[in-house]
Amino acid sequence: MSLGTVPVRRTVAAVAAVAVVALGAAACGGTTKSSTDNSSAAAPKADPTATANPNAPLKKGLTIAYLPKQVNNPYFTSSDGGGKQAVEALGEKYKEVGTSSGTDTAGQVSYVNTLTQQQVSAIAVSAQDPGALCTALNQARRNGVKVVTYDSDTNAGCRDLFVSQASAEDLGRTEVQLMAQQIGGKGQIAILSAAQTATNQNTWIGYMKDELSKPQYKDVKLVKTAYGNDDAQTSFQQTQGLLQQYPNLKGIISPTTVGIKAAAQYLSGSKYKGKVQLTGLGTPNDMRAYVTNGTVRSFELWDPAKLGALAGYAAVALVSGQITGAEGQTFTAGDMGTYTVGKDGLITLGKPTVFDKADIGRYHF
Repeated sequence: MSLGTVPVRRTVAAVAAVAVVALGAAACGGTTKSSTDNSSAAAPKADPTATANPNAPLKKGLTIAYLPKQVNNPYFTSSDGGGKQAVEALGEKYKEVGTSSGTDTAGQVSYVNTLTQQQVSAIAVSAQDPGALCTALNQARRNGVKVVTYDSDTNAGCRDLFVSQASAEDLGRTEVQLMAQQIGGKGQIAILSAAQTATNQNTWIGYMKDELSKPQYKDVKLVKTAYGNDDAQTSFQQTQGLLQQYPNLKGIISPTTVGIKAAAQYLSGSKYKGKVQLTGLGTPNDMRAYVTNGTVRSFELWDPAKLGALAGYAAVALVSGQITGAEGQTFTAGDMGTYTVGKDGLITLGKPTVFDKADIGRYHF
């Protein structure tokens, strides 16, 4: 499926549970740090009998606030830009706030509290930690603010909807499949993730490990999961460290746009270029030069602008009463088509797209 083409209708099925992770997310391993607040005892309870009116007119004068994991991160600049376009196309007000660090959970909490005080209509948030925002988000919800997570989820009891890039299972398994193809199904591999607490990263890594447990990957060994904290310099250094620690390393999977670019930059200028394979999640604009010069064979992603746009459309539909977050409800996302809410308020954008030398020139984001 082309990233630029979205089917007219999607039905979002519940994603199968995997024992190694709880599906709480679906950008940018190993050990998950304990949440600073996992309590949902005081969470607003969804009313299973609540009804939605899919034909209700959109409310006007709404403010939809975006709180990404990290402002000035190219990935979130693209996703939130898509959100801005969608929200403003509906005649509503868009705003973006956030921290410059991808690991400042206290900063995210502070912004949620401020947005609640400002009485915004909805918050679209990409959570840095699955539980750290729960108290603040549930306080926002008790004050009438709708909460939509996108890119990285909170605990399901702390929001109304989660807009996922693609199913966590699709993303985790396909990255392993791409890597296995590139290394001939044999050799040591490593994962270069973002923060240890990143919900989406840990979910994808769980599916990667499950995929690697299949018989066809018996000769592929995951030796380490490293963390670059979605910081270019840290990710660059972690790549260097992996190659020093594991001289027989055959490949690196980096399911974060910052990490894969930094790893490609290191490999491109090293003796490992073309010898150590690299795949994961990246943007065509970031990775084009590395695909062209032979550092990277292929990688994948979704269109982040469409992800942000879908979050905006979902937020406005939620505030307007067209949907409540119950499974089976539908809403229209502009020219992207009609979407259906799945189990636990999950909405999935679509399948990831693989980019390689043959097609990367067609994409510009």
